[in-house]
Amino acid sequence: MMGAPGPVDALGATGTIGALDAVVLAGGTARRLGGVSKPDVLVAGRRMLDHVLEGLAALRGGGALPAGRIVVVAPPEVALPPGELRALEDPPLGGPVAGIAAGLQALAADAGGSAPAPVTAVLTCDAPGAATALPPLLGALEAAPAVPGIDGACARAGDHTQYLLGVYWTPALLGAVAPGGAPLRDRAVHRTLGALRVLEVAGTERAAVDLDTWEQVRAWEG
Repeated sequence: MMGAPGPVDALGATGTIGALDAVVLAGGTARRLGGVSKPDVLVAGRRMLDHVLEGLAALRGGGALPAGRIVVVAPPEVALPPGELRALEDPPLGGPVAGIAAGLQALAADAGGSAPAPVTAVLTCDAPGAATALPPLLGALEAAPAVPGIDGACARAGDHTQYLLGVYWTPALLGAVAPGGAPLRDRAVHRTLGALRVLEVAGTERAAVDLDTWEQVRAWEG
């Protein structure tokens, strides 16, 4: 069975997953924002990208998320905090699926032969509150061994699954975006990640709100 088996209630992470890596997508063309660099757009006084990175750091610092690495998939002109890992699909603008594949490859290279984190989170910079969804998503995934074949847990966005705000078992995610080790390009997210069996986690809709227009940017309050 593929796709979402149905919504489940949000749970807190129980700590049984030892490490969680994160791929933050911060590229694209931002056409509805006039082609500006979306990760650099200021929202409530801070860059969109910084909202996401600071949210991840705060959750880890408070023990709500396990330790792990972060890779930001972004072009060179997007400034990253010191020491932050960067990746970019080659050639650029291959779409979110290609970006996830590039991020996973960068994490694997950075590991230097060590085993990857068992679970990888996927977030986008244009959902500034995305990090807040990760504890309940991780909690749902930790409980998923009781549901055979579950590959991940994703937020809900209205009436559909938000695959770009989810936590996935790393081998399943890698197999979807780079089958046989070959990264996919120009592939629809719902077609690619929709082939995985994921849980939709209720109560995550607010975290999944993305900002695609200037009106949404001005209205966002965190």
